[in-house]
Amino acid sequence: MVEVRWLFMTKRSSDHEIQQAFDTQMNRDKLLQCMRCGFCLSTCPTYIASGFKESHSPRGRIALMLAVANGQKEPDEDFYRTIETCLDCRACEAVCPSGVQYGELIETAKQILIDHHKQGVKEKVIRSLTVRGLFPHPGRLNFMADFVTFYQRSGLQKLTHLLHIMSLFPASLRAMEAVLPDVRAYKKPVDIRPFAADFPEKKTYRVAFFEGCLMGSMFQHVNSTSKVLLQLAGCDVISPAKQICCGALSDHSGEKALAREMAKKNIAVFEAEKIDFIVNNAGGCEAELLEYPRLLADDPEWVPRAKAFSAKVKDVTQILTLTGFDQLALQMPPTKITYQDSCHQQNVFGVAQEPRQLLQAIQGVTLIEMEERVGCCGSGGIYNMVEPTAANHILDLKMAKITALSGVQRIITANPGCFMQMRLGVKRAGIDEQVQVQSITDFLLDAVNYTRTQNQQAIIAVQNS
Repeated sequence: MVEVRWLFMTKRSSDHEIQQAFDTQMNRDKLLQCMRCGFCLSTCPTYIASGFKESHSPRGRIALMLAVANGQKEPDEDFYRTIETCLDCRACEAVCPSGVQYGELIETAKQILIDHHKQGVKEKVIRSLTVRGLFPHPGRLNFMADFVTFYQRSGLQKLTHLLHIMSLFPASLRAMEAVLPDVRAYKKPVDIRPFAADFPEKKTYRVAFFEGCLMGSMFQHVNSTSKVLLQLAGCDVISPAKQICCGALSDHSGEKALAREMAKKNIAVFEAEKIDFIVNNAGGCEAELLEYPRLLADDPEWVPRAKAFSAKVKDVTQILTLTGFDQLALQMPPTKITYQDSCHQQNVFGVAQEPRQLLQAIQGVTLIEMEERVGCCGSGGIYNMVEPTAANHILDLKMAKITALSGVQRIITANPGCFMQMRLGVKRAGIDEQVQVQSITDFLLDAVNYTRTQNQQAIIAVQNS
């Protein structure tokens, strides 16, 4: 078995070379910031999902990284698995009293292991097809979205299910294929014309919309609802043509060189525009955009440009609350919802109140919070593909909190990964007929449309009275 396994592995560096890399590349001062207080334990999804293994906690991983850097521990397979199974959700940073920059530490460790460690065929294929081969290339993403649309609409999807062809694929891909949204519907932008008459003539801000990779291909509908809401709020919205993926998946997976290249391209595109803000609607993207200065910290030419760029980055809900969108008298029929925070939106970008402020301002909507609402759903970029067992365990823990809520009809999300993972979650929990998963901007535009209809009906009733 060992011999067969090595046939499917790439060559790795010696343990000594890996230890030397940790010795020279890890920031010891930042590792030693950890006081081992344990505040991070209750927030760490992999620590909880592992049955409370210390090695699967932020505190434990930091201790292991330091031990390897000091030559006190060999970087063996157990160490490799411990580092790779971290979601990098950054929940630990939000509660750390010492301000440990755990995200930087774990991403540096992952970069070292990618550079020096062997990878299995499955991981290599997934990385090649997604992180390197797909997400940095808008044209390929659009082709993939078109292919998925053909697959769903041509009858091919039904045929593969009928012939059980999907059983030949890994369980993680089978599960994700089953809960893909109707891509043709989500690719179709909202028709802006019915709303144009309501756009204020006086513009409050000029904003550049960051499209993102998945959001700009498979979820164009969600991007378009975001832009309509911004225009209804009085913003002049542009979308720079040459922008690309933010680089988050590459950065969090340890592909730092690729992430830096994408960051530089985006900075150059957006700094050429005269704008007040750079607006995004996906928690993972906006957190990455905010951290461009950290990503480019070793490049003096780009640091000031990265800082100027990140200073303009805002979540769409921040702009909507800033412009008073929550003061509009929006309505919905009686609807119970819960809100799934994007890990990076809350833990890195610091946005949690604004989405709730907008949702709670809608008459007829009841927001029911989950117990311990802060918690990852298990998506984690490509984590649910490379670590499907752990991801599903984390997802099931999340769904247990949601099914404990009484009468929830919609789960509102703020990230495409969360959206797809929660769709998988409601299916695994057997509540997909009762509970709809929806992006926050789609839900807000539903409220706008419902309110317009109600107002029109009220006017007609007055005229006929």
